[in-house]
Amino acid sequence: MAMGELESAVMAQLWDAGRPQTVREVHETLTATRPLAYTTVMTVLDRLAKKDMVSQRRDGRAFQYSPRSTREQLTAELMLDALQDTTDPAARVAALQHFVGRVSPGEAAAIRAALDGTD
Repeated sequence: MAMGELESAVMAQLWDAGRPQTVREVHETLTATRPLAYTTVMTVLDRLAKKDMVSQRRDGRAFQYSPRSTREQLTAELMLDALQDTTDPAARVAALQHFVGRVSPGEAAAIRAALDGTD
């Protein structure tokens, strides 16, 4: 379920908006910082819908798009997908240890609290 840079930008726009967005709304926001064709944004949203990452609902002649999960849920899914790509248990443990070794002290405390069920 990896995402490209433009897919990530579109998802960020949908999360930041806090409400369903049309292709036009996403396009207008994204083109404030970079040139993009309307059809490119439409294709990206269609791809995200096919990946089941956004919901697509018809509103008159246009579709409105909403994220199917929160930013945090998607990040966790991406991390789990990466771990599941490694079938060797020792490599999985090593990857987790490497990850934990690179987090900040605050993030490590959050991980500890989650594991202890005290978050």
